[in-house]
Amino acid sequence: MKDGLRQSMAWLHTWTGLLAGWILFLVFCTGAASYYKDEITLWMKPEVHQSMTRQVAPATATAAAVAFLEKRAPRSDRWFIDLPGEREPTLRTMWAPPPADPAKAGEPRQRRARLANATLDPATGEELAAARATRGGEFLYRMHFDLHYMPVIWSRWIVGICAMFMLVAILSGIVTHKRIFKDFFTFRPAKGQRSWLDAHNASAVLALPYHLMITYTGIVTLMFLYMPWGVKAVYQDERDKFFTELRQSVPPDPKASRIPAALTALPPLLAQATTAWGDGSVGRIIVNHPRQTNAMVAFYRRDGKDIAVDQPAMVFDGVTGALISPPEPKAAPAAHTQGVMIGLHAARFSSPALRALFFIAGLAGCAMVATGLILWAVKERQKFTKALARGGRVSFGLRLVDGLNLGAIAGVPIAIAAYFWSNRLLPVGLAERPAMEAAWFFGAWGAAAVLALVRPTRRMWQVLLGAGGVLFAGLPVLNAVTTESHLAYSLSHGLLQVAGFDLVVLALGIGLLFAAKRMGSPRVKKEVKEPEVKQSKPVLARGAA
Repeated sequence: MKDGLRQSMAWLHTWTGLLAGWILFLVFCTGAASYYKDEITLWMKPEVHQSMTRQVAPATATAAAVAFLEKRAPRSDRWFIDLPGEREPTLRTMWAPPPADPAKAGEPRQRRARLANATLDPATGEELAAARATRGGEFLYRMHFDLHYMPVIWSRWIVGICAMFMLVAILSGIVTHKRIFKDFFTFRPAKGQRSWLDAHNASAVLALPYHLMITYTGIVTLMFLYMPWGVKAVYQDERDKFFTELRQSVPPDPKASRIPAALTALPPLLAQATTAWGDGSVGRIIVNHPRQTNAMVAFYRRDGKDIAVDQPAMVFDGVTGALISPPEPKAAPAAHTQGVMIGLHAARFSSPALRALFFIAGLAGCAMVATGLILWAVKERQKFTKALARGGRVSFGLRLVDGLNLGAIAGVPIAIAAYFWSNRLLPVGLAERPAMEAAWFFGAWGAAAVLALVRPTRRMWQVLLGAGGVLFAGLPVLNAVTTESHLAYSLSHGLLQVAGFDLVVLALGIGLLFAAKRMGSPRVKKEVKEPEVKQSKPVLARGAA
């Protein structure tokens, strides 16, 4: 490490950014997409688009959901009802599968037990059976902190460590950057390393408050995973009890009574919650131990009223309908602070304009990480200038970084686009369809990564960026060919979520195609000295410059 504070911080900034950069690029890409996970899920279920044009009263949707759950899951000890909203027009239901042993009904389940679910028509309560099975935007949302094909606890530790590296890289970059304001307005194209440094500085400074916020709050979101010792010392294995007391929520009876009782009508209870919070303010209903004497019904306010992610609830007795908890419980200061941190990270409170701003800032984060990775390779290649002029080759380490850069920066967009293509091309009734969509994601990414590692050249940059551009730009065409919700139809019928998806992926595709074309520009080729062009085989510097 070099002497001096700024030199030391520069060394720290370089290596923390490089070591975690490839995972951080995936996290930023999927995290930016997560701001529109509801819209993505809606686009990936074209069979429900017709129901979006009908307005249904919340009381009607609630009664329809209860009638469906009483038939489909009468023995379940927990029901979830997500009422239609502006971003999600369908009626979604989930329920905990009944235990194999009825005597254990209501006892705590193994953590992360998978819930059964069904999407309903809010007007009729009929299941939209024709709707294709897909995880939609939830897959990308989970990908950005749970990854895939590995235990969740490992994934979150990996992402958390990379986020900590990211925070160190941001803070050390601020110390290192002595002309942070001036360089924000400086960009010199077609100048090789200087251009990549300008692009890195501009994308970092443009959204610096966002980068600091999103990295810090991402770590705080999982703080009890990374620092569990205090909770462990006081609550031992009763983590659920800790979170119940932290949020001052009303816990349900841990054990079902197994004594039958009629469930009270929910629309009158919904009316009380609506009076307290306003029309359309109830987002979720949870029924614990339905059709039993200790049934409990909780109405949760829809996201968007407060920054904090934990919304207030009104809890009623499920048999008598008596109010158990007030509509506005006072959260403990620690719980409220954590809720605000998580809310800032997830941005569920945001208006359409603010959500778009968060999305653009997320794309700036992708650009910041990508340009930083490429800048390291460009600078490192300069050490081999003389060797390349004599017909030598770069080191294995630099060639590996070249391939990893190409596999991540060009491969992740290909994987995301392939995931969307699989949604339209796979048979609707295919068994394990969501798993197959995920397999397309990783299959496309794996193929791109292999090509990148085998031949990390300028030409391969053009090929992979062009492939990603064609896949993204072709999605609106694919949508028009395979469904009735083409862009003209969605715009004319007010399906703004569907139309917005088509327009955004079209813009992303055009951007990737422009980047691919720029990689083959003669002006860019002239930036590399002639001996490097003629004799170097792994020419990421030419592709990156």
